[in-house]
Amino acid sequence: MNVLEQVRNGLIVSCQALEDEPLHGPMLMAAMARSAALGGAVGIRTNGVQEVDVIKKITGLPVLGIEKVTDSNGQIAITPTFAHAEALRRAGADMVAVDVRATRPFGEPLEELLPRIRRELGVMVLADCQYIGDAKNALEIGVDALAPTFGFGENALGVEPNFELLRDMIALGSPVIAEGGFWYPEQAVKAFRLGAWSVVVGSAITRPMEITKRFTRALRNEGAEIR
Repeated sequence: MNVLEQVRNGLIVSCQALEDEPLHGPMLMAAMARSAALGGAVGIRTNGVQEVDVIKKITGLPVLGIEKVTDSNGQIAITPTFAHAEALRRAGADMVAVDVRATRPFGEPLEELLPRIRRELGVMVLADCQYIGDAKNALEIGVDALAPTFGFGENALGVEPNFELLRDMIALGSPVIAEGGFWYPEQAVKAFRLGAWSVVVGSAITRPMEITKRFTRALRNEGAEIR
């Protein structure tokens, strides 16, 4: 059974913490991933070679690996080169996500990178998209699944899923792993009803700093004083 079949109709939990967050580090993320596995997650999305390695060993679940790279201008791209993908694969990633945005700030040409990852590493590729055009372009080049990772919307509390984009991507006929802005179980249920292959939830489960921010924003929006 390939990794897509393993995660079908299930919840993938994104276990990531930025370098300036208290939970940053492979062992803390592995503990988070283990908790997610005990809660019923069917897969884990994580950032970094060490995280992939430890989480794979501790949970035994399919691991969707990414490598977030920041340039000197503070711009981020996900798994921008073959070398990054290869390191993730060697660490145990069952699928590698690649930033396929037309506005991707840097990285190897997608028409070379995507086929090479699939051909030489024998690993499935998830296309992290922002717009429907990104998804169409990725499918033309060749990927195994799509995700509206960068296509989330925003509201008074922060981010929220872009269900219109999700619906348009599903209509393309390839597996779509819904991601981006999911905070409530009802949103995940809606994504499945639209035809999502699986759903990724991250911050709402694994980032207590962001969870706290949403509560404090909500209280401030109601005029409450936060001390």
